[in-house]
Amino acid sequence: MKLATEAEGRSSSASVAKQKEMILLALEKEKFRIFAHNIKKCAMQNENFIKLFEKCFKDNFNNPAFSDYGTDIVYFYCEVAAEIDKLHTLFDECGVKKGDKVALVGKNNAHWCIAYMAVVTRGAVVVPILQDFNAIDIQHIIDHSESAFLFTSASIFETLEKEQMPQLKVALSLADFSLLYQKDGDHLAAFIPTLKDKFRQKYPRGFEAKDIRYPDVPDDEVLVLNYTSGTTGFSKGVMITGGNLSGNITFAHRIFRLRGKDNMLSFLPLAHTYGTAFEFLYALSEGCHITLLGKIPSPKILIKAFDEIRPVLILSVPLILEKIYKKMLLPLLSKRIVKLALRVPPLRKAIYKQIRSRLMTAFGGNFKQIIIGGAPLNAEVEEFMQKIDFPVSVGYGMTECAPLISFSLHPDYVPHSCGKVLPCMEARIDSEDPHHKAGEIQVRGQNVMRGYYKNEEATRQAFTADGWLRTGDLGTIDPDNNLFIRGRLKSVILSASGQNIYPEEIEAKLDNLPFILESLVVERKGRLIALVCPDADAVAAAGIHTEELEKIMKQNQITLNRMVASYEKLAEIQLHPDEFEKTPKRSIKRYLYQ
Repeated sequence: MKLATEAEGRSSSASVAKQKEMILLALEKEKFRIFAHNIKKCAMQNENFIKLFEKCFKDNFNNPAFSDYGTDIVYFYCEVAAEIDKLHTLFDECGVKKGDKVALVGKNNAHWCIAYMAVVTRGAVVVPILQDFNAIDIQHIIDHSESAFLFTSASIFETLEKEQMPQLKVALSLADFSLLYQKDGDHLAAFIPTLKDKFRQKYPRGFEAKDIRYPDVPDDEVLVLNYTSGTTGFSKGVMITGGNLSGNITFAHRIFRLRGKDNMLSFLPLAHTYGTAFEFLYALSEGCHITLLGKIPSPKILIKAFDEIRPVLILSVPLILEKIYKKMLLPLLSKRIVKLALRVPPLRKAIYKQIRSRLMTAFGGNFKQIIIGGAPLNAEVEEFMQKIDFPVSVGYGMTECAPLISFSLHPDYVPHSCGKVLPCMEARIDSEDPHHKAGEIQVRGQNVMRGYYKNEEATRQAFTADGWLRTGDLGTIDPDNNLFIRGRLKSVILSASGQNIYPEEIEAKLDNLPFILESLVVERKGRLIALVCPDADAVAAAGIHTEELEKIMKQNQITLNRMVASYEKLAEIQLHPDEFEKTPKRSIKRYLYQ
C-alpha cells in the first residue's frame, strides 16, 4: 500500500507539474499575443504621416480621389500625385524648402487639397486660412506666420495689400495654379507654363506609382500652422505636427474602417482641423473618393448632395440636425393625433421606424454613422435621435489637438456625453469629484499641439505646471472614461447663492421653444437675461407682429423657467434683432455681449 501511495503521489505530482507547464505555456502564448497586438498597435500609431500618403497614392493609383461638386472634374490618385510632383518642381524653382511656411486661402475644392498635400509632402508648413476671414485678418496671419508663398483665389488676392505682407514672394491661383504675383522679377510667369513639358521630360516612360517618393519628415516636426479665431477674440497659430495628425488618422482608421472607392462628401471648412482631419486626410488615406461641396452647406443643398453622392460617413456640425428636427420633425411630433399615437407602444414603434427611415434617406441612405463635432448637440434633439435609434454620436476636440480628444461610435455612444477619451490621449478633471462636480478638462497625449507659434506666453498659459493642456472647457468624466461637457470655463456664471450656472445648458433648452432662432444667456446686475434672436422666417410665415412676438417670448420665459433649477430661472427675455456674431466654427462670440 505504501508503494502504491508513493507511486500515486509521484503520478499526481507529475500531473500537477504538467498542468503548471501547460498553464505557463498558455500564459506565455497569451503574453505573446498581447505583445504582438501592442506591437501592431504601436506600429499603426507610429506610421509616419508623410509615408502614409506616399503609400496611399501608390496603392490607389488608378482610383478616383477628388471631385468638385456640380462639375465634371475628377482627379484620380495618379493625377493628384502628378500635380504634387509638378508643384514640387515649382517649389524648387522658388526656393521653398523644408520648414518654410506656405499660406492657403480659398473655398474647398480639389486644388485646395492638392496644394495642401504638395506643401506637407515637401516637408514645408501649410498655413490654412478660412476664406471668410476679412482681408486684415488674412494679411495678419500671412505676415505673422512668415509665409513667403501663397495659394489663393484671384478675387481674394485683389483684396489684400501687399505692403502688409512684406515677406510674401509668390502667390498662385487656386483655380489653375497660374501666377498671381511675384515680388522680385517675372521669371515664374515664363517658368510655370513649362511645367508640363518638364514633367514629361522627367518621366519619359510615363508617371508610375513607383515614381512617388516623398522625403523623410519625422512626425515630431510641425507641418501645419492653424490659426484659431475663438470666442475670446484672440487669434493664435497652433503648431500641429505630423504625429498629431497621424494620431487622429490612426484612430479613425481603427473605428470607421472606410474602404478604397467609398464616397465622402466634404462640406466642413477645410481650414479647420475637424474637416481636414476626417473629411480630407483620413478619407484620402483610405483611398476614398472625396467630393468637395464648395458651397455654403444649407440643409437644402446638403440633402440634394447627400442624395447624389450617397456618402458612407458623414461629419457635421449640430446646426444641420437641429434645423431638420426643429423645421421638419417638431411640427409633425406636435400634432395632436401623433401625440396620441405615440402613447401606444406599437404605434410609437411604427412612427419612430418611419421617421428613422426618412432621415436615413435624407442623408443619402448609404452612411454608417453621422459624427457631430464643433459644438454640443442640443439635448432634446439628441434624445429624440436616441429614441429612433438614429446612428449619430458626438465627439469632442479642439484645434490644439488636431482636433480629436474623445469619441465613441453609435451604439456604444453614451447619450449626452462626447464619447470615450481616445486611446492615444489622457484626460483629467480639475475637480475634487471629477465624476460629479464639473471642473476644467485637461488633456495630454499624442494629439496635443507643440504650442502657439511665436507666442511663448500663450503657450505657457495653455499648459499646467505638470504638462497637461488646459482645454478651457468644464466637464465631468465617468468611470468608463466618457467625457461630459458642461460649458466653457470663461462663460460660467456664479449665482448669488454660490451655484454654478452653465448658460449653454439654458440656451439649449431655450432654442427649442417657438420662434427662437438662437439665444445667449448673460448676467446683468445680478439678474439672468436671455438675449433672443427671433426666427425671422417663422415669424413672417405666421404673420406675427412685434407686440405678439413679445407676448410669445414672455410665455417662452415661463415655459423655460419650469424646466430649469430655481437659480437658473430667467428674469427677462430681450429681443435681439440680428444673429449674434460668431467665430468661423459658428460659436457665438460671447465677449461681445457681456
